Amino acid sequence: MQKKDRWKKSLRRYLCVLCCLVTMLQQRTVCAQEPEAETIYAQAAVLMDADSGRILYDKNGAQILAMASTTKIMTCILTLELADTQEMVEISSYAASMPKVKLYVQKGEQYRLEDLLYSLMLESHNDAAVAIAEHVGRKYLSQELQEKSPADYTVEESKQAVAAFASLMNQKAREIGCENTWFITPNGLDATEILTLESGETIEKYHSTTALDLATIMCYCIRRSAQKEAFLKITQTPSHSFSIESGRSFSCVNHNAFLQMMQGAISGKTGFTNKAGYCYVGALKRDGKTLVVALLACGWPNNKGYKWLDTRTLMNYGLEDFTYHSLDEAAYDEALLEEIHVLGGQTAEIDQEAYVPVRILERWDEGRYGVDPVAGEDTEGIGGTQEEIRGLLLKEGEEIQVECHMEKQLQAPVAAGEQVGTIQYLFQGKVYREEHIVTAGAVKEIDYRWCFEKILQLFVI
Repeated sequence: MQKKDRWKKSLRRYLCVLCCLVTMLQQRTVCAQEPEAETIYAQAAVLMDADSGRILYDKNGAQILAMASTTKIMTCILTLELADTQEMVEISSYAASMPKVKLYVQKGEQYRLEDLLYSLMLESHNDAAVAIAEHVGRKYLSQELQEKSPADYTVEESKQAVAAFASLMNQKAREIGCENTWFITPNGLDATEILTLESGETIEKYHSTTALDLATIMCYCIRRSAQKEAFLKITQTPSHSFSIESGRSFSCVNHNAFLQMMQGAISGKTGFTNKAGYCYVGALKRDGKTLVVALLACGWPNNKGYKWLDTRTLMNYGLEDFTYHSLDEAAYDEALLEEIHVLGGQTAEIDQEAYVPVRILERWDEGRYGVDPVAGEDTEGIGGTQEEIRGLLLKEGEEIQVECHMEKQLQAPVAAGEQVGTIQYLFQGKVYREEHIVTAGAVKEIDYRWCFEKILQLFVI
């Protein structure tokens, strides 16, 4: 009897283990499939490969929506690029008047800029955001206002400084390819403004972005900005304490729960306003992949946890369903390039046709690494840097396409090193690398001297 009971217990144990394994395999299969739109709570969501800029998942990614405090990633990176973090920031009455969540700065107090950046990113303090924006923006006002103490600013003068900073935010957004983003506030509080066009027509704009643009901004912050290391240091810090001359002490705790939620999480920013709902943008680096998730309108109270569910779902999809492929895997075989016929070109014999050999211009000859679809070729501006794109994340069955475009014939004279074609590496119609085909020799144009020499050769023979 005891032997039978032990057998039953062992059978139940084995069945239990088997059920757990089946459940785990089913869950893994679900994660590896592209999430259905209805399973993602956010009204707009994007999963992006930060290394190439490729969009791996898109749900209403181009829809313009309010962004709440996810705004602050732009406030932070722009400040890091334009100012010294050891500068002292004087507080205006306008900054002190900001609504919660706030540090409770007071008019006339002075704070180190670095401490305010921790306040901005860890606790999402709205007054710190405005103090930072005023400090940087006032450098672009009239000389009189630059010399005036911020503590003595009127509300209108403070708003001018904040507007100058917002203009810099919009300039940066355009530089990095965000076409549907409009910043009005540095903290993400809902706001609208009336703009007058050159035609005299007026339009109303509101503080907004798209999930695609928000993901692009985060990719810039963690991958392309010259201040990316400083940005990551701030956003990864668990807590930060500081004090000011008056003796007041402060402690900021990082509220980005995603940092402890998934292995490899490296950055992120939450946000909420009544108009925006819950928003989130986060980044993860694991298994040779750097992924960014951007979520807008991801529920309203009491659905605070939806953003974490969506983030995990999309990150797991990126980790499990995509594999890195180097663009070099699809490298075009130079041996396939044929010589180009040259019209009116000199030849060794009078009855021959002129041809010029060609070659692929090596990337180190050009001094660059192809075309960057995220940054573009011209990345000059506030802290812009160009990032090499060496590969793509692809799903099973996806391939990089290679197209060769070359001149069929040329007109003499032809110089060595003259560009005569391109090789493009594409995926889904987007160019991720472009190589130049150039002439590997020169062909002179037929002239009187060449004609005389060839005729003379005929008589000599």
